[in-house]
Amino acid sequence: MATWKIDPAHSEIEFKVKHLMITNVTGHFAQFDATVTAGKDDFSDATISFDADVNSISTKNAQRDEHLKSPDFFDAPNHPKLTFTSTGVEKKDADTFVLKGDLTIRGVTKPVALNVEYSGVTIDPYGQTKAGFELTGKINRKDFGLSWSATTEAGGLVVSDEVRLIAAVQIIKQA
Repeated sequence: MATWKIDPAHSEIEFKVKHLMITNVTGHFAQFDATVTAGKDDFSDATISFDADVNSISTKNAQRDEHLKSPDFFDAPNHPKLTFTSTGVEKKDADTFVLKGDLTIRGVTKPVALNVEYSGVTIDPYGQTKAGFELTGKINRKDFGLSWSATTEAGGLVVSDEVRLIAAVQIIKQA
């Protein structure tokens, strides 16, 4: 069984939400951690634990970031981390998987399924063994208690309920 740790310098954890139903706002978490254990070289038996620091959220707008940390959304003072714990991996083909697990946001845990594209394993210039993955998925923010909403004068939503999750991840094999 091998243990791998996320390489935060070469990984991105992002989300996209429709704003005014015409454009996407992209946000990311700057502080996060993950551990992967796997016995098989193709990661088909992997177990994953992940957490992100809600206070590290950034949408490139300080006022919006503070609102996202507030009780209207993530409620960072009471729920400073969001977590994911895998419950299973379904191999579709050599490079495609569905990662199932429990996502906890604001103290609410719901099952989610993420599409995973495996990019392979390589050795970096420093002799470290690294593996790469792209993960995508969707959640409904209201399922996790992120229920703040507003409408425009024309009756349109300011923020969509659907949130797209996107992660580009490198992990480093531990000695």
